[in-house]
Amino acid sequence: MYMDNSATSPLDPEVLKEMEPFLKEKFGNASTFYSLGIEARKAIEIARENVAALIGANPQEIIFTSGGTESDNLAIKGAAYKWKNKGKHIITSVIEHPAVMETCKYLETQGFEVTYLPVYEEGLVRVSDVEKAMRDDTIIITIMHANNEIGTIQPIAEIGKIAREKGIYFHTDAVQTVGKIPIDVTELNVDLLSISAHKLNGPKGIGALYERKGIVLEPLIHGGGHERGIRPGTENVPSIVGLGKACSLASSHMEENMDYLTNLRDTLIDGVLEQIEESYLNGDRTSRLPNNAHFRFSGIEGESLVLHLDAKGIAASTGSACSSKKLEPSHVLMALGLEEVDAHGSLRLSLGKENKVEDIEYTITSIKEAVETLRKLSPLWCSAENL
Repeated sequence: MYMDNSATSPLDPEVLKEMEPFLKEKFGNASTFYSLGIEARKAIEIARENVAALIGANPQEIIFTSGGTESDNLAIKGAAYKWKNKGKHIITSVIEHPAVMETCKYLETQGFEVTYLPVYEEGLVRVSDVEKAMRDDTIIITIMHANNEIGTIQPIAEIGKIAREKGIYFHTDAVQTVGKIPIDVTELNVDLLSISAHKLNGPKGIGALYERKGIVLEPLIHGGGHERGIRPGTENVPSIVGLGKACSLASSHMEENMDYLTNLRDTLIDGVLEQIEESYLNGDRTSRLPNNAHFRFSGIEGESLVLHLDAKGIAASTGSACSSKKLEPSHVLMALGLEEVDAHGSLRLSLGKENKVEDIEYTITSIKEAVETLRKLSPLWCSAENL
């Protein structure tokens, strides 16, 4: 029973079917001029159109990359290096994905200054904080569309509006939102937006960066003229085709998937909070991804809970898959003001279209049983009961 779609999502059979010819007989290099190459080039451009259509962009504004991490790096470093003569100040938040956080930390070693904005109890960045942090030498703002751990959706359109008024580039990591909720880059007022295929039932190792027309970035790697010279390298045609198909499917089924997942999510949240003592929801109750439910439980350790659920056939996580091997508590949960012991007792369940109502019922029961078992063994829970 798979409930970790925020880490990665299963490859849609229709996506695989679309990719297969380009893994076998249609293997041409898209930069060549004979029929195999021309066929590959056409497939890439169709995929580009599908990606653009999903987010309300023009196909010429889509750059294919190896995934969300590269897209984030290209957007932030590309803008920073290109405009460093104008200024060296960057604004971001304390709950960004490591692909953004580590990029900003690296740029600090290169002479850039970064302002890390706080979030509040519900995990939201305040637009007023962004505005106060803006300076004459601010060259880029990067705030994620929705958090990969707690699922909170940020006020991107409002932030983008004030960034546009000040002439500051605005990037958003939309890896968790593309394909899950409606996105229109014009309405969001973004200049740069990151996409990853494997978060929307596409293949791993492929992503895209939306680069608004007129935006100029410094390439991170140099080579041939692929992707307008911004991201050189022979195109990964099968994966690009897969991303395009995944975007097309997401666009066709957006409304029904949102309604379905939101109902499952709310049933899960209500069931856990009602049936399990001292259980809490992390993140905003309503301004959150339709498939995300992130809990914490007093007196237990999250990794032990994940292992108990795995034994019951449920795949879940404590937070971001990109930092799951770290022993320190989630930087996202700590930013919410939680105590370290509470942050360690977290569980992320991220649903997919394959999940059923009976899955939710079984999961609630399984979590309840696992929490009760772990609390009997927990000195933290015993001491709390004896107070």
